[in-house]
Amino acid sequence: MNPIEQLVRGFQDLVAYVPELVQPFVILLAGAIPFVEGEVASMVGVVGGVNPIIAGIAAAAGNFISVLLIVMLTSRARTAVVDRQNARVAATVGGGSAETAAAVAPEKPESKGRVKFKRWLVRFGVPGASILGPLAIPTQFTSAILVAGGTPRGWVLLWQGVAIVLWTTVGTVSVWAALTFLVGV
Repeated sequence: MNPIEQLVRGFQDLVAYVPELVQPFVILLAGAIPFVEGEVASMVGVVGGVNPIIAGIAAAAGNFISVLLIVMLTSRARTAVVDRQNARVAATVGGGSAETAAAVAPEKPESKGRVKFKRWLVRFGVPGASILGPLAIPTQFTSAILVAGGTPRGWVLLWQGVAIVLWTTVGTVSVWAALTFLVGV
């Protein structure tokens, strides 16, 4: 038995202590974590001995549920900010001066991932940014940036769902194929 096979078998023995009905729920929770997401959660599930289809569905569901919550929260926050800005503009137009307007805070530099994401958004639009976004930043961050920028919630959820299914499927199939054909587990 080679070292990788030994490691996989040991991990599968560890996962076997968790009841079978709870295993998909654990994968679902792992899929909701940024940077882990559906891809890694499904891979961990498959390596742990969970059926690849169940692991993929649970991981994708957890990732999508977290994206849905982020989209709803960000959408509400954006609506509140836009409404407040509109109210402030209406108040200043009604008799305020430039001196009474709030001072603009200096912007902090953007991260490399955010710069790369914005470049993809300009070049490929929402579908491309959603599908390529996980290569730079987590889907939760991607969806928050898109909604905060004014992209409609439904459009973001549609393309984030497509991206989650795509990347989770790629990760699940890749790990299953590697374990089946290379490691022999």
